[in-house]
Amino acid sequence: MGAVEVVPGVSSGTIALISGIYEELLSTIKNFPIAVKDLFKNKFDLKLFWESVNGNFLLALFLGMGIGVLSLAKLTKHMLESHPVPVWAFFFGLVLASVWFVLREVEKWKASYFILFAVGVAVGFLITILSPAETPEDLWFIFFSGAIAISAMMLPGISGSFILLILGKYQYMLTALTEGNIPVILTFISGALIGIILFSHFLSWLLKNYHAITIFFLSGVMFGSLNKIWPWKTVVETAVKSNGEVVPIVENNILPATYTELTGEPSYILYATIMFVVGLSIIFVIDNIAQRIKAKSA
Repeated sequence: MGAVEVVPGVSSGTIALISGIYEELLSTIKNFPIAVKDLFKNKFDLKLFWESVNGNFLLALFLGMGIGVLSLAKLTKHMLESHPVPVWAFFFGLVLASVWFVLREVEKWKASYFILFAVGVAVGFLITILSPAETPEDLWFIFFSGAIAISAMMLPGISGSFILLILGKYQYMLTALTEGNIPVILTFISGALIGIILFSHFLSWLLKNYHAITIFFLSGVMFGSLNKIWPWKTVVETAVKSNGEVVPIVENNILPATYTELTGEPSYILYATIMFVVGLSIIFVIDNIAQRIKAKSA
C-alpha cells in the first residue's frame, strides 16, 4: 500500500482488497473513535486501548506502509519516469487479476449482481475521464476536498491524488504543503479525518448487510479504473507542480502501434507483455500464500 501511494491512478484500497485486509481495515478505522472514548473512561488503560484499537494490526500495517514508501516508492517513481509502458502494464495485470480474485469471495453469483458490477465499471471509468475543474479556495471547500480524497483512497481502483486533480486542488495542496500554509493544511487534515471515519462506517455497513453486491460494485470500480492505467497514452493536458515539474493530468489511451507513430518511441510490446504476466502472477502467488495461511490457522 505504501509503494503504490506514489503511483497516480493506483489506489492503496485496491491493494488492501487484494491482500484480504480491506474489511478489517474498515472495521479498525470505524472503531477508532470508540476506542479513544473508552481510553478516557477506563482511566488510560493502555493495554485495553491497544486491544480495542486493534493495535497489532495497525502497527503491522503502518510499518509495512512505511517500509514500502521508503524502500519502494522512489524506485517505483524512477521506473515510471524511465520505463512507463512496462510499469503501467505491470499494474494493469495486477489490477485485472485482482478483479477476479475479489469477485471469487462471493460464493453464489446472481444475474442481478452483474448490474451492480456494470454500474461500478461506469463509475470507475467516468472518474478516470473527468477533467480537472476550477473550484473555490475557501476553507470549507478544502475541508470537503480532504473528506472526498481520503474516501476515494479507501475505494479500490480510485486514487485520492487523482480525485484532488479532478477537484482542482492537487496543485493547491502541494503548494500549501511546501509553503507551510498551516490553516489550509489543518483544514484539509480535519476533513480527511472526518471523511475517513464517516466513510468507513458507511462501507462497513454495506459490507455487513449487502456483502455480495458491494463486492461486485467495488470490483466493477476496479475494472473501470483500468482505463487510467492503460500503458499506451498520449498527453492532452499538463500541469506544473510547485517545484517546476510538469505532470500529465489529461491523457488519451491509444494502441501500441499508434503510440509509436505519435511519439516516435518504441511500443515495448514484448516488455509490456512480460510485465503484464508478472503482475497477473503476483496476485496468484499472494492468493496462494493467503490460502495456505488460512488452512494452517483453521
